[in-house]
Amino acid sequence: MFDQISSEDILFIDIETVPQQEDFTKLSEQFQKLWEKKSSFFRSEEQNAADVYERAGIYAEFGRIICISAGVIIQKNGERYYRVKSFHDTDEKKLISGFNDMLDKFTSNTAKKLCAHNGLEFDYPYIARRALINGLKLPKILDVAGAKPWEIKDRLLDTLQMWKFGDYKSYTSLDLLCAVFGIPTPKDDIDGSMVSQVYYKEGDIDRIIRYCEKDTLALANLFLKYKGEPIILAENMLVV
Repeated sequence: MFDQISSEDILFIDIETVPQQEDFTKLSEQFQKLWEKKSSFFRSEEQNAADVYERAGIYAEFGRIICISAGVIIQKNGERYYRVKSFHDTDEKKLISGFNDMLDKFTSNTAKKLCAHNGLEFDYPYIARRALINGLKLPKILDVAGAKPWEIKDRLLDTLQMWKFGDYKSYTSLDLLCAVFGIPTPKDDIDGSMVSQVYYKEGDIDRIIRYCEKDTLALANLFLKYKGEPIILAENMLVV
C-alpha cells in the first residue's frame, strides 16, 4: 500500500481544540445540563461535571477548533522540504472557512489525499462537524456521507489505522510511534493536555501554532518511515 502513495500527494494535517468556554460556569444553563449528562458516562462518582470540563474540547458539540496546521512535502534544489501553513482565528468560522477553501483547491486533483493520526476518529469528523455547526459547506473530500469505507480510506489516510494492520484493540499515540521509529520531536514543547490552559490562561496562541505545526512534521516523518524513506529534519520545515 505505502509504495502506491506518493508522499508529495498528501496534505498532512493536525488540529488543536479547546472547550467552548474557559470553564464550566461560563456555559449557558442548557449546555451545563447537556455536559452534565454527557460527562456522566466517563466521570467517577467523586467527580462532578465541572471537574471534567477540560475534556469538553475533544467533543465537537462542546468544543471548538483554534488551529489547523497543514503541510506538504516538496522538492527544492534536489532536497526534500516540508512546507506548512496554519489557520487560526478567534472567529472559528473564518478559521475553518479559510482551511476549507485551501483544502478544496488542494484536493481538486483526485490523486491528492489527506493524512492525520487518528484522523478517521477525530480530526476529519471534528472539522466536518464544526463546519456544519458554523453554517459552512463541507469540502468535497470530507463530505463522505454514503461513501463506501474503502472510498473514504482511499483519500482520508490515517497513520494510526495503518499501524494497526487490522488490529482494533489498542490505540498507539503519535508520540510513541515517533519514539519507536527514532523520529526526533521537540522536548521543550507543550502536549495536547496543556492546549486549553495555554490558550485560556496564558493567551499564547503562537505557542499552540508552533506545537501544531511540529506535530504535522512528525506525522509526515512517520509516514515516510512507513515507506522506508529518509525523514525531513526540523531545519527543512518552511512555515508560510
